[in-house]
Amino acid sequence: MASRSIFDAGALRGEFESAGISTHFLPLIWRYVLRNPTCELEEVPSLPSAAYPLLRAKFRPMTSSLASAVDSGNGTTTKLLVRLQSGSFVEAVIMRYDTRLGKYDGKPRPGGPRSTLCVSSQVGCKMGCKFCATGTMGFKTNLSSGEIVEQLVHALRLSNIRNVVFMGMGEPLNNYSAVVEAVKIIIGSPFQLSPKRVTISTVGNSLSNNACCSGFSNNTIDGFIAGLSKDMVNDQEQHAHQLGKLLEKLQVLVIPLDSIGATLFDGEKHMRWDTLFDSEGELSDEQQKE
Repeated sequence: MASRSIFDAGALRGEFESAGISTHFLPLIWRYVLRNPTCELEEVPSLPSAAYPLLRAKFRPMTSSLASAVDSGNGTTTKLLVRLQSGSFVEAVIMRYDTRLGKYDGKPRPGGPRSTLCVSSQVGCKMGCKFCATGTMGFKTNLSSGEIVEQLVHALRLSNIRNVVFMGMGEPLNNYSAVVEAVKIIIGSPFQLSPKRVTISTVGNSLSNNACCSGFSNNTIDGFIAGLSKDMVNDQEQHAHQLGKLLEKLQVLVIPLDSIGATLFDGEKHMRWDTLFDSEGELSDEQQKE
């Protein structure tokens, strides 16, 4: 049986509880592994003696490895290829941007340089979205919560991460339990990301949408709308005005849609469309190209 990731919180918590070991030691273990990426679990200090043989037998500090990290020419993105212990690969992407370049409510946004990590939740995906290369793979397997969190661990060794978005490979709400557990780890010690800086993106899993707040208090959940803009279908001036009026009270992410292998969208045309839309509503500065 393959060892579990030390970041598989449910499995680690269950083993500690069965052995009569306090689960208060979990954040201490995670903090040590985060600060000492090549450590062995026997090196984690101040644990009860019964914890060490249990950790050695059933868990590993990291079950995945970073196969490659490729920077874009302008340094705004770094694509991480992560090899799982099963031999499969998933991708995560570090995206760097300056929030001062966008607008919110018609005014320049405050802030400065930020880094966001886009993580995967599955190997492959069954949803089959035409704009997503992962959809051509079909569904392979779900990631464990530990495999999701390990993507953040790999990224933190390359860059400070302020936000995490579940917009990589897979439909997050089709792997609901692992995603919820991963989010709880990410917003807890030692990672301590703000809940408002974690985004779970879904293409419309209605069953999970109805349950998506069950693991969190209601005041931690905010939503926004992502709309697809397709050339010669809904990217005309009247469409921008109509959508802006319809969603004027909501934050909106507009994504230009290109089918796999198709010619890239007209960037200048899309920027004009954004301007028209912004005159009616509240366009997010997080425009995204697919």
